[in-house]
Amino acid sequence: MDIQLEIRDLTVAIDEVEILHGINLTVPKGEVHAIMGPNGSGKSTLSQAIFGHPKYAITGGSINFKGQDIVALAPDKRANLGLFLAFQSPNAVPGVKISTFLKQAVNARRRATDPDAKVLKIREYRELLEGTMDTLHMKREFADRYLNDGFSGGEKKKSEILQMAVLNPDIAVVDEIDSGLDVDALRVVAAGINTLREQNQMGVLIITHYPRILKYIEPDAVHIMMDGNIVNSGDKSLAHKIEEQGYDWLRA
Repeated sequence: MDIQLEIRDLTVAIDEVEILHGINLTVPKGEVHAIMGPNGSGKSTLSQAIFGHPKYAITGGSINFKGQDIVALAPDKRANLGLFLAFQSPNAVPGVKISTFLKQAVNARRRATDPDAKVLKIREYRELLEGTMDTLHMKREFADRYLNDGFSGGEKKKSEILQMAVLNPDIAVVDEIDSGLDVDALRVVAAGINTLREQNQMGVLIITHYPRILKYIEPDAVHIMMDGNIVNSGDKSLAHKIEEQGYDWLRA
């Protein structure tokens, strides 16, 4: 079975005000799709709805993943199926090391997919974590820091990429991960996503205002969202057109 995220006729409301007006989108495993659009177009609403944030009420349509409608599933159930959300601005968790947090997350997913699965032994987990960090060219002491506590914007995004790599999702939704990054940090983040795509055939939905991250992560498709609708779709050349002309031509 092809693993894909399939969204059909999705409508979403916040405080009874409809924000998304019938979104249709399919992201297969192994492909990178980008959603671009101006501020207030509904991009982040879509990401939060995919992951079941209670503020975002799904009023119609479906979100299918691995052949099942996940609209009624709790966020942790969606994550355990193989979905991952990289937050635009992840919260800090003082006192909890990244390594400890990830160990709990890995074992929770193992138990969810196989109730008979045993908890990873310390040695097994360290091999997984350190091997992943080596692949991403991260210093190992990074995992001993408290989760996002005192992190710069770039460090927070690197933490998200490390979590993504260790959990090895089938589909990752990356929400504004390029926000606030300098060029060097952006390259590191993009390299991590590209590595996971190449090695694990991870599917990626990138949500962004600007096309600069798409210079480092080549998309299979680009979708433009405005006023809660996907108004145009195309290949990577569409992102170049947005960079040159902005969004006004789509309002004509």
